Amino acid sequence: MAFRLPIFPLSVVLFPGTPLPLHIFEPRYRKMLADCLAGDRRFGITPSGDGRGAPDPGAIGCIAEVRVNQELPDGRSNVVVLGSSRFVLRERVDGAEPYYVAMVESFDEYEGTEPPPENAVRLREMFLRYHGLLRQLNDVEPAEPALPDEAVNLSFHVSAGVECDLGVKQRLLSERSTARRIEALLLLIPILSSGVESALRVHRRAHGNGRGHTQPDFLAGT
Repeated sequence: MAFRLPIFPLSVVLFPGTPLPLHIFEPRYRKMLADCLAGDRRFGITPSGDGRGAPDPGAIGCIAEVRVNQELPDGRSNVVVLGSSRFVLRERVDGAEPYYVAMVESFDEYEGTEPPPENAVRLREMFLRYHGLLRQLNDVEPAEPALPDEAVNLSFHVSAGVECDLGVKQRLLSERSTARRIEALLLLIPILSSGVESALRVHRRAHGNGRGHTQPDFLAGT
């Protein structure tokens, strides 16, 4: 059944069960936020569509639930939203609101698409290694992220956590098979990890002692 939802087109992808910080400054989206806070605290995030940024019919998005709202003195807001369920945008609704509103329908995972248990285990291990490499590259102390046990939720958290092209993330969001999403991530993460390893080697060479020597490459042999 279709339902009405405020829409915030953005160049980010929100996944179910994952948090996302946002900075809201445009007057029309300040109004959207105020209306949402006065109501059920929900709006939808979709990709920008046409040249004006309006969302396209058929776009797959995710409902954002406002969990934290920090209003600044000038009217801007810093918010943290949590991804809820996915939806498909059916049609935009013209109304009095200055922001986009659309009729949307739920977009659920297909039944019977659970992956083999060993694939979920592999995904968890590969992502933890990739996440650790990213933290080394950014000179951040190692910390293991909290990952859910259920395969579908694990796949959404990993999809949110990888740093890749926006179009790839949108395809991961639009996939309705948990098994296929995990298979795609199992192919993607080694490629991303290899890129981070290369960047980390360059980073370490740049932090050499200035005499042509470099710090030990702890990635050798990994």
